Amino acid sequence: MATINKNLSEYDKATIPNAKDFRFGIVVSEWNDDVTEGLFQGAFDAILDCGGIKENIVRWNVPGSFELIYGCKKMQQSYDMLDAVIAIGSVIQGETKHFDFVCDGVTQGIKDLNIQSDIPVIFCVLTDNHKQQSLDRSGGIHGNKGTEAAIAAIKMAQLRKDAKF
Repeated sequence: MATINKNLSEYDKATIPNAKDFRFGIVVSEWNDDVTEGLFQGAFDAILDCGGIKENIVRWNVPGSFELIYGCKKMQQSYDMLDAVIAIGSVIQGETKHFDFVCDGVTQGIKDLNIQSDIPVIFCVLTDNHKQQSLDRSGGIHGNKGTEAAIAAIKMAQLRKDAKF
């Protein structure tokens, strides 16, 4: 596992832009909510820790990870003042190929949103072999991938701002 020697919650605040002027959207899958709620909390807390304002964070829930694509697209369209969107989900390997189809579809869909829109979408979808791996990466022994996604969102929001003419 790539996170075995890295705590996903660690970041150097001195290298992160101040998030006070940015607005963030967070779309959260309700499937595996014991995992996705941990990821959301990690993202939310990191944005606030980096100067973000609670009122500048919009949260929408969707039923599952596959629905993240539509939710993020609609959020991009509905909130033209957003600076970045974070897609939070959890897909855990089962006994069928469903895992492969969902993981591939969500990955490609979020990639497509980044190509089609000026508002970056950050991929925070855990794709683990079993539930314990997901729990370990959503606030457990490996930290929180939601925190890492929030830091990426802040950096991408700054890049978006700096790249405007």
